[in-house]
Amino acid sequence: MDERKRQVLQAIIDDYISTAEPIGSRTIARKCGLGVSPATIRNEMSDLEALGFLEQPHASAGRIPSAKGYRFYVDCLMGPQQLSDRDALLINQWFDQKVRRLDEAFQETVKVLSRITRNVSLLVTPQTSSCQFKYLQFLPFDDTRVVVIVVTDTGVMDNRLMEIPAGTSVEELQRIAAVMNHRLSGLHLTEIQSSVLEKIKEEVLPRPELLEGALSLIREATGCANANDKVYLGGTTQLLNQPEFRDVEKVRTLLSMLEEDRLLYDILHTQDGNGVIVTIGAENKFSGIKDCSVIQASFRLDGQMVGTLAVLGPTRMEYARTMAVIEFMQAHLGNVLKKYQR
Repeated sequence: MDERKRQVLQAIIDDYISTAEPIGSRTIARKCGLGVSPATIRNEMSDLEALGFLEQPHASAGRIPSAKGYRFYVDCLMGPQQLSDRDALLINQWFDQKVRRLDEAFQETVKVLSRITRNVSLLVTPQTSSCQFKYLQFLPFDDTRVVVIVVTDTGVMDNRLMEIPAGTSVEELQRIAAVMNHRLSGLHLTEIQSSVLEKIKEEVLPRPELLEGALSLIREATGCANANDKVYLGGTTQLLNQPEFRDVEKVRTLLSMLEEDRLLYDILHTQDGNGVIVTIGAENKFSGIKDCSVIQASFRLDGQMVGTLAVLGPTRMEYARTMAVIEFMQAHLGNVLKKYQR
């Protein structure tokens, strides 16, 4: 593709992303600043259509990008975009003001991501059966309460405020935590059976009541250890604001698909790799999203992948801006996980 065709294609895609309207040669001639006539632009557009980069929805209409055109745009034409100060501030304020638990961090992530990108956002966290117990910690809260934190090798599983008997010393709490960490460290959650927990309970007598909050957290974790990966979803109503989804039947099909956690999990695991991954139109293996694009990235803790973050929307999405937001959130989530691991 020569330089002029590249410029024409980029101008068409940039304009279509903004307007959602087919673009004619006169519009491109006016906006491109190439110094050539609309007739010359029209010939270039015809060539791009013959090459499969453009489509003409109606005989008398202008052109719109094809999935192949978007792919070339993402891979070859689109320059990197920095996250705006406004978006970065919104993300940081959102987390700082609202996040108190790891589960909340994931819930708020999809909310703010859909709000910024104006598309559906998805987040998948790891299957608990793949997690290993790392350690338990008691953090003093006041004279009669402590925060119990259970940490796995993929981050914090849960935390809870627990009442303790008056006069309980920090040394007692540290001794109980040391016993539990010695007995459980390195075990997969599915390996932590009731018999193991009962032995720990006997070992820390005569104050077994100090164990109850911690044991309850661990029992909850092991009780759901055979569940599927958890899927967080945000911004489904954003679809209704997109002109591509004015077709009620198309929206109904897509919304029905978004209700299936297992299907969403499969969508986000059809691609493996590092960095940001973009799948466009028919590149997606599921017919329900053949008119959509998915931009996704894994996030990691200590080098280990612990989840996947994604945006799903029409192929006419702001790829550069969405990718910049995803990259920022990817880095931010790692920092959030580290905070909860302390």
